[in-house]
Amino acid sequence: KKKKSSEVIMLTYTEIRYNAREYLKGKWNNPCALIILVLYLINGGLSLIPYLGSVVSFLILGPFSLGLAIVFLKLVRGEEVNVELMFAGFKDFTRSLTAGLLIFIYVFLWTLLLIIPGIIASYAYAMTFFIMADNPNISANEAIKASKEMMRGHKTDLFLLDLSFIGWILLSVLSFGIGFLWLGSYIYTANAIFYHEIRVEEASQVIIEAPYEEQTVPPPDIEE
Repeated sequence: KKKKSSEVIMLTYTEIRYNAREYLKGKWNNPCALIILVLYLINGGLSLIPYLGSVVSFLILGPFSLGLAIVFLKLVRGEEVNVELMFAGFKDFTRSLTAGLLIFIYVFLWTLLLIIPGIIASYAYAMTFFIMADNPNISANEAIKASKEMMRGHKTDLFLLDLSFIGWILLSVLSFGIGFLWLGSYIYTANAIFYHEIRVEEASQVIIEAPYEEQTVPPPDIEE
């Protein structure tokens, strides 16, 4: 069912997926699938390097996450996208690295309690890099807090949206993983649309413009 909050009517999961396919028309192969392919090749190459590869993969997770957020936000806004944009997060390396590290630490700490709290935490922080892409002057921790507020009451919505791709995931597995090149773009685009849907609600007003500032704080609350 459509969800109404603060006089904003959320798109249904079917509508989000339909819109995602519309935005991807003419861009499935180039640049979107190409972007996912480059990402897979980089991660695959690093996985072949003992120890150091894992460290490097961990360090570049944040910058690539920000780059992908930038790419797919531009896509759903009708702007031009290209492969080079996936590296845009490296121009904001410190902030994106900090966000990736903080999210990892927070989710890890919640997972130590039980797996379910860890999953809830991961959804609470799911909009962090989209928020950072839209707000280049806020700190990593402020973006995480803003994501937590934005996702209040929407974590289940995003979980169900992700769950709706289960059939596509199975088909991609049966294609020996080749299908993930297109499915990755599909899911990222759907998540960008989801972000647009909830950012206009009152909870998204916690986003502020502020200079970057390092902060050491405990994990934000993750109440549903």
